Amino acid sequence: ADSPRLQLLEPFAPWDGRDLVDLPVLLKASGKCTTDHISPAGPWLKFRGHLDRISDNMFTGAVNAFAEKPGTGVNQLTGESGEPIPAIARAYRARGLRWVAVGDENYGEGSSREHAAMSPRFLGGAAIIVRSFARIHESNLKKQGILPLTFANPADYERVQAKDRISLVGLAELAPGRDVEAVLTHADGTREQLRLRHTLNAEQIAWFRAGSALNRLREKYRS
Repeated sequence: ADSPRLQLLEPFAPWDGRDLVDLPVLLKASGKCTTDHISPAGPWLKFRGHLDRISDNMFTGAVNAFAEKPGTGVNQLTGESGEPIPAIARAYRARGLRWVAVGDENYGEGSSREHAAMSPRFLGGAAIIVRSFARIHESNLKKQGILPLTFANPADYERVQAKDRISLVGLAELAPGRDVEAVLTHADGTREQLRLRHTLNAEQIAWFRAGSALNRLREKYRS
């Protein structure tokens, strides 16, 4: 029970059926953001059986458009800048806040490292919104119950600001081939509407609703 390298995993919570409203932007990754930027390897791999411990590396290699130093960002709860991104995510999770990460082109390229999807899910990530995804990482996000979304207009990436909140609305009607409506609320209270695309099929939408692909398999097995 006290092992620093092994942790008993609890199932992720299923979707509660409500829209995801006013999610803080955790970071806006600028340029290349590989799985090694999202979940660095090296000495961290000794914790690969302990999701809580290894999640302390989440986004520590990512270049955040809103920070001078990689792996840091703005805590919207305190207004403090330059805080480690994992610490910000944990502060949001402690307050019951889900969050969104924004990325550039070919987000998640590199290895098929599943912790690059598991750690964001564990620390409260609800959606990843990017210009484009690396295919394997996009699939891994789907398996963990995170919504992988792309800007219908790639230039909308530029509209995301450091203290923005993002709402994903109409999720009860989430369906294959149907865009997701997003509302971007800026710190000054102004709002912009965005259209987001996805490649979720019917079974993958069921994963999202169940909380993960494993949860969905458990549901089917029990039935």
